[in-house]
Amino acid sequence: MKLYYSSGACSLASHIALSASGLPFTLEKVNLRANPHTTADGVDYAAINPKGYVPALRLDNGELLTEGAAILQYIADQAPEKQLAPANGTLERYRLQEWLNFIATEVHKNFSPMFFGKTEEVKDDAWARLQPRLALLQQRLEASPYLLGEPFSVADAYLFTCLCWTQYVQRSLADYPALLAFQKRVAELPAVQQALKAEDLI
Repeated sequence: MKLYYSSGACSLASHIALSASGLPFTLEKVNLRANPHTTADGVDYAAINPKGYVPALRLDNGELLTEGAAILQYIADQAPEKQLAPANGTLERYRLQEWLNFIATEVHKNFSPMFFGKTEEVKDDAWARLQPRLALLQQRLEASPYLLGEPFSVADAYLFTCLCWTQYVQRSLADYPALLAFQKRVAELPAVQQALKAEDLI
């Protein structure tokens, strides 16, 4: 498999999942600041993924899989012994999907204006919208080390990635000690260290 990624972007979650899975994979960095977006080899990324963003995963059969939540579950299902996702068809699997959707729509997307908003007011409004979402996550992670309890899952990889963005948008999680503890706990996992180092993030 080949993961198309950009350092520190939401593709980091898929990179962490691949590292945790123990499956063989390669990486292809995408320059999202170039116009058009290009791979490290200078290929127009739109020719690979017409959606134009990361992550994208080239499967061993040649097909391309896109969208983070789908990629994360696909990776987990290729290495069921690693317990990165509950088994398909179980209520716990739907809980995983519940968290993945919440992170994608309520957390991830509310960071976008803080990266790309043209005024401080727009950025402040986005941060304000995030507060009740962060409070809910704080409540959950006060009661459990990970979103699904134990063990670490691909939903945790996604949440960790989003929480890391606070440093880039100059926002603090000081009001959410359980989120800070979660961030620290996840950052110390060997698979996470491996992915962070590979993306030159540490």
